[in-house]
Amino acid sequence: MKKIATSSTILDKLISFINFTILVLLSLSILLPILNVLALAFNEGSNAAKGGIYFWPRAFTFGNFTEVFKQSNIINGFFVSMFRTVVGTVLSVVLTAMAAYALKSRSLPGHKQITFIIFFTMLFSGGMIPYYLVLKNLSLTNSIWVYVLPALYSVWNMMIMRSFFEQIPAGLEEAAKIDGCGDFAIFMRMVVPVSKPVFAAIALFNAVGHWNDWFTGAFYVRDESLKPLSTVLQEMLTKQKALADTLTSVTNAIQLEMAAKITVTGTSLKMATIIIVITPIIIVYPLLQKYFAQGVMIGSIKE
Repeated sequence: MKKIATSSTILDKLISFINFTILVLLSLSILLPILNVLALAFNEGSNAAKGGIYFWPRAFTFGNFTEVFKQSNIINGFFVSMFRTVVGTVLSVVLTAMAAYALKSRSLPGHKQITFIIFFTMLFSGGMIPYYLVLKNLSLTNSIWVYVLPALYSVWNMMIMRSFFEQIPAGLEEAAKIDGCGDFAIFMRMVVPVSKPVFAAIALFNAVGHWNDWFTGAFYVRDESLKPLSTVLQEMLTKQKALADTLTSVTNAIQLEMAAKITVTGTSLKMATIIIVITPIIIVYPLLQKYFAQGVMIGSIKE
């Protein structure tokens, strides 16, 4: 018996060591690239072009970030991104939660048919051209509301919320109905307070999607003052790459003379851009981590 117990203990320790090693390697695979991006973002571009920059800048500078913020539309793009992220996230979470709560009710007439129709839209898309024509006919193109209104509802988020609401004990709603509460009062007083994890998870999904989206601003908005930060930075990066390609085509003498005056390169600018874009999300995530960890478990356990 002692031999069996000893073998079991050794096996448990071995499994724990293997799991720990795998987790450390996975963590390093995420952390080391971020450190490399930080090092390149805070290093002079011309100096970094020589190579050898890994996890610490060799020639420390804020010049890359200064160059990024020299663009006149960067600040405006930041406020556009903040508007669409805050307004779009709040409206989407509230409206999606209401729709999910309605779908949860088995007494809803045509419950199965409505659920199938909504789910069907997640499987098939009309395509980019029909989508653009719909936006144009609704006068949403070249408007700040093109970022908010089309993204109000997500079928996937709606199904996640519905699954969470279905796990709430039916006794809570029955007790509220006995006390004379209507559906809206039950939703606001009973459902919302116990649904913080799913609200936090869906809010984080929406916020990250709004903040990182550059496609909408690039294809559906022409007014430069309405373009979000991600689109502004993407266009700026494209222009800088074109400039770098032009420099490589000139004679060596001219190229060396220009390179001596320019310390910012396309790569260093790209790394600074990445840091600017991901910083707000990195700041917000720890605030929602407690609820997000609970929210991602939604639907994993069925009673």
